[in-house]
Amino acid sequence: MKIFKEFKEFAMKGNVIDLAVGIIIGAAFGKIISSLVNDVIMPPIGLLVGGIDFKEIVINLKDAVHDPVTGAVTQAAVTMNIGMFVQAIVDFLIITFAIFMLIKGINMSKRKAEEAPAAPAAPPAPTKDQELLTEIRDLLKKNSSGS
Repeated sequence: MKIFKEFKEFAMKGNVIDLAVGIIIGAAFGKIISSLVNDVIMPPIGLLVGGIDFKEIVINLKDAVHDPVTGAVTQAAVTMNIGMFVQAIVDFLIITFAIFMLIKGINMSKRKAEEAPAAPAAPPAPTKDQELLTEIRDLLKKNSSGS
């Protein structure tokens, strides 16, 4: 029973819950970025480079084997999917840039909060030495004007 209590305390700590929320939001954010890359960014890039769909760029290492009678594929082709790799790199760069911009915005808002002017502090009280020097100065002024 003690182990269940300890597990419950661990699972309900703020750090674990924050991590779970972060993972869920990250997964949803990844889907949004994938859609942005696949549906918005890559089609114009493909059009600019001659109508190429990057996902279809492959290096054929071994052709598919077909049944001579039925024509059905008995062994699939072996390919290196270079286009999928390029797509993953573009996804990574966009996600990284988006996270960078988010963190940069958070840091700027923190800096602005830290730089906000605080209420002016009252000047510190004069020390004993300063009080004594002020009295001497005042006495000297009084003596020089009274002579």
